[in-house]
Amino acid sequence: MLADNVADETDAVVERLTDAGAIVVGKTNLPEFALIGGTDNRLVGPTANPFDHEKMVGGSSGGSAAAVAAGLVPVAQGEDGGGSLRMPASTCGVYTIKPSFGRIGEYTPGRSNAFGHTPMQSAGPLARTVEDAALLLDVLAGSHPRDPFSLPDPDRNFREAIHDSIAGFDVAVSPNLDLYPIDDRVRETVLDATRAFEAADATVHDVSLDFDHGREEITDAFMLQSNVLTTGFGDALEAEYGIDLTGANRGDVISYVVEQFESGRDTTALDYRAADEVRTAVFDTVQDVFAEYDLLVSASLMVPPFDKAVLRERPGPAEVDGVRLDDSRWGTLIDWRATQITNMTGHPAASIPAGFVDGLPIGMEIVGPRFDDATVLAASRTFERRRPWHGAYEKLASN
Repeated sequence: MLADNVADETDAVVERLTDAGAIVVGKTNLPEFALIGGTDNRLVGPTANPFDHEKMVGGSSGGSAAAVAAGLVPVAQGEDGGGSLRMPASTCGVYTIKPSFGRIGEYTPGRSNAFGHTPMQSAGPLARTVEDAALLLDVLAGSHPRDPFSLPDPDRNFREAIHDSIAGFDVAVSPNLDLYPIDDRVRETVLDATRAFEAADATVHDVSLDFDHGREEITDAFMLQSNVLTTGFGDALEAEYGIDLTGANRGDVISYVVEQFESGRDTTALDYRAADEVRTAVFDTVQDVFAEYDLLVSASLMVPPFDKAVLRERPGPAEVDGVRLDDSRWGTLIDWRATQITNMTGHPAASIPAGFVDGLPIGMEIVGPRFDDATVLAASRTFERRRPWHGAYEKLASN
């Protein structure tokens, strides 16, 4: 539908990159309307994982992560509204940070609603190294006069911050955040990886997160608010291009994209308020962690990369660790990842290569206190020095 569409204006994020001298090589693949955690579409098909071409790359910034892992580019930019940077980073064995909400002031030309609801999305870098990601974040970070949620410019350089020590830190570890079913191999990979923090003179604590709501309630609240945001995008498509994804054009996109648009349109103000109350409780639980600890660590995804052919049937695995995900409305879309929690709360969160299961990358999520992107980067660089992963890229040349 939009295969030949060329934007009339340059997005503020891209403008910052080009103003700093970046050479834009091109655009990479993503799922339809960036709405699922895998990268497949009817225009060019699925993106292959550089570590195994039959496996998925995550989404929505899957093309960007695959390009970085394969060495096509040293860095790439993506967006994260539910894990769209961290999921591809996890499956492709690269590094990313979803910065604090507002850290990267954004402005999309022609946007009609800057105050729609509290943001859930942020731009961010993808890179093979923490330092390259910090370099890109230094370029991207800063306020924007037309972004009402943007933060003041950072008071320090992120490339300097990565060298900060985490000695004496208390690191809270919960591989599945006490919410999601998790593959035992992923759990063990993450627990083993946390020893790197102990080697850096931090103290690792096994913790239990006491959420006031269950997995399905949290997923429903996240999806309700995400779908409202999606509906605004769909309405703009119809107004500007005459594309009606719930009417004449519903057969042109995958069914679960249509379902998200329809869900957003059916949402009432009372529904939204109820979701906000769940979101508030999630925020409070995560804040309780940081009242006692300096970092929160989990798996980025609860499963290793799965076959990319699955995405033609459903947006994710039907089962994890014996727990059926397709028993709930959004389970196969959401409940095999931990990333959406910090989209609900706004905390900075990175995904860093933690190890491998059957030759496939496993990502570990490092979450920091609100607005403290520097601490997340410092912890990431500390881990990278003690558990370097870069030798894995050399094997990709033969794939």
